[in-house]
Parts: sequence; C-alpha cells; structure tokens
Amino acid sequence: MPLHSPDAVTKLLNAALSGDADAFGDLFGLVYKELQKLAHVVRKGRASETLNTTALVHEAYLKLIPSAEMTFHNRVHFFRVAARAMRQVLVTEARNKLAQKRGGGMPKVTFDERLHAALLERPAVLVTLDEALEQLEAMNPRQAQVVECRFFAGMTIEETAYALDLSEPTVNRDWRAARAWLSLRLEGA
Repeated sequence: MPLHSPDAVTKLLNAALSGDADAFGDLFGLVYKELQKLAHVVRKGRASETLNTTALVHEAYLKLIPSAEMTFHNRVHFFRVAARAMRQVLVTEARNKLAQKRGGGMPKVTFDERLHAALLERPAVLVTLDEALEQLEAMNPRQAQVVECRFFAGMTIEETAYALDLSEPTVNRDWRAARAWLSLRLEGA
C-alpha cells in the first residue's frame, strides 16, 4: 500500500509537530498520491459537479494542517485522520446540496457495501449515514472507527486491524455488528 517509506512520513509528521513550517507541505507532497487513492476509494471514481477527487484531497488537506492540539502518532494514524477529514468534507458538501434543494425527505436506505457508491452520490443518504454513524460512535466508538476505516477509507480487515491496533477477528465482529446496526437505523430513516 505505501508508495514511500513509512519512516519518512513519521519523520515529517514529527518535524511538523515540532514547528517546522515546511514539513507539513513536504509531507503532503510525499503522500499526495496515496491521499488521492484514498479519495478515489471514498468517491468510488465518481466526481460531483462541485467536488472531484482532487478537490476532496485538497479540502481534506486544509483540515489536516496541524494545529497546537493536533498530534499524529504515526503514518497509520495520519491516514485514519485523513479518512475522517474526507468524511467531514463529503458530509458538508452533502448538507450544502440539501440546503439548496426545496423539500425532499430522507430516502429509505440500507447499509450494504454494494450501495457504497450510491450512498456517496446521494446527499440526503450521506447525511443520514453520518447522523447514524454519530449515534453509533456515542454507543460504541470502536465500531464507528471500524466503519470509518472500512467504508470511508476503503481499508481491508487487515489494514483496519493494524490501524486500530485490534485483532482481525475483533474487526470482523465489529464490522458485522456495525453494519447490522446501521442497516436498521438507515431503514428507519
């Protein structure tokens, strides 16, 4: 998966956190292709009129610029945060699209991997998914993290287990439970 040395990413993250103003820009240049791959997975190759894959990467980057409170522990943590930033950008875009429309209720949907692209292309569904994911996060933060890694970052079970420091069977159980819970929530929307 990595296009570059994980050590180089970690060194640049540490330099950025230590106050090196150029380090985060260098990091972005180093991981740009990997972020584009992540955005492509999130968008499933479909660009909307207002936000294509490249725009998603750039919008997420603006959310990732380090502040005094932000700390990246390692390369995997950086990409988990990048996935969350992309989710936030997509949900904001979906909310803005919905705000521009008149009327229109929330459609009935189910949480199924086969509907991934459809969910991301329909703003009302994405907003509903985000709200359901926030409820899941309040009840079971780990399951919500698994969904973020699997659904929004396109990580495999193995990659998710590594990113969250969990066993693969635990990720499998959490993924199945979260999908079932989200399906029930989305069906009732």
